[in-house]
Amino acid sequence: MKYIPLTIHTIDSGDIKQVSDVLKSSRLTQGPKIKEFEQALCKYTEAKYAVAVSNGTAALHAACLAAGIGKGDEVIVPSISFVASANCVLYCGAKPVFCDIKADSANIDPRDIEKKITNRTKAIIPVHFSGNPVDSQQIYNIAKKNKLLVIEDAAHALGAVYRGAKIGSCRYSDMATLSLHPTKSITTGEGGVILTNDRILYQRLLLFRSHGITKDAQLLKNNPGPWYYEMQTLGFNYRMTDFQASLGISQLKKIDRFILKRKNIAKIYDKAFEDTSWIKPLKIENNRKSSYHLYVVRIDFRKIKKTRKQVMEYLLRNGIETQVHYIPIYEQPYYKNELRYRVNCSKAKQYYQQALSLPIFVKMTQKEIVCVVRSLLKLGE
Repeated sequence: MKYIPLTIHTIDSGDIKQVSDVLKSSRLTQGPKIKEFEQALCKYTEAKYAVAVSNGTAALHAACLAAGIGKGDEVIVPSISFVASANCVLYCGAKPVFCDIKADSANIDPRDIEKKITNRTKAIIPVHFSGNPVDSQQIYNIAKKNKLLVIEDAAHALGAVYRGAKIGSCRYSDMATLSLHPTKSITTGEGGVILTNDRILYQRLLLFRSHGITKDAQLLKNNPGPWYYEMQTLGFNYRMTDFQASLGISQLKKIDRFILKRKNIAKIYDKAFEDTSWIKPLKIENNRKSSYHLYVVRIDFRKIKKTRKQVMEYLLRNGIETQVHYIPIYEQPYYKNELRYRVNCSKAKQYYQQALSLPIFVKMTQKEIVCVVRSLLKLGE
């Protein structure tokens, strides 16, 4: 029996050669490949500036720091996301305020955002869940009306499109963050990026990435000689390596092909489940193109008289890996018990009870797709 993973990265001989060339070079880190990768991402997304960092969580943390988020501030975050989308707020000493989702897409609900804004709110962090863009324009309008910053968590969404603009263009945000984990649209192994069109934010991000240190002659307060550098703020070592960046450059050239393959898999799933009353795929709304990072269905387990655990165990016995994205962040023990969060996000709660992520990856074969579909539909017979 062949095993079908939930996802797997796609690395070819061209990627390996690019990494190998850097490993044979004189610069493994803080070299020219970082800038080349950042420029390639700017060209792809049409953002003015990009700052590559060590991972997606570091990208979120650096973005929050650059935004000036600190003690006493509140930041609105979605209830359904990976924990990093809220943890980055805690890292800055601020309070994440959890927002409910839209039932059909599992994306953050702009109507609930408006309800959660207080005089302490500093920013909104919307997540393009599963690669499906949020209603960015509406959220941006809410933010600007209330003088708030928008930091897009686009970890799932490199290659997605909203109203003709690539996610990451920052047309409707102050910053956007990417993850380059092996499960994402492209990978650098581990890695992240912050995109922005604001030069001041860009300069802050560069400082935070590398210990708060600059060697830029235009920014130095003193300049006694060529050896000189200044630590101008408290930063972190969030640097990406050059061999990671070289992999990113190679991968980015193939992103459109990768996303097209994921889209075609999703279309097959959609067609297979369209007449099934107990399976409901998440909706992609008008004027949006998903990157199909995840393929999530909502299952009415009562109709098939099985629990989610039983369904997942059955599929695994048939060689099919599934997962749940995600447990509501506020239900995690750290938030629930240590921070004593008590949140009422009814749609997020209902979503969590029904959600199941099915395999989707670039190398997935027609035979594997059919196996997943038939195995799942068999449960309803």
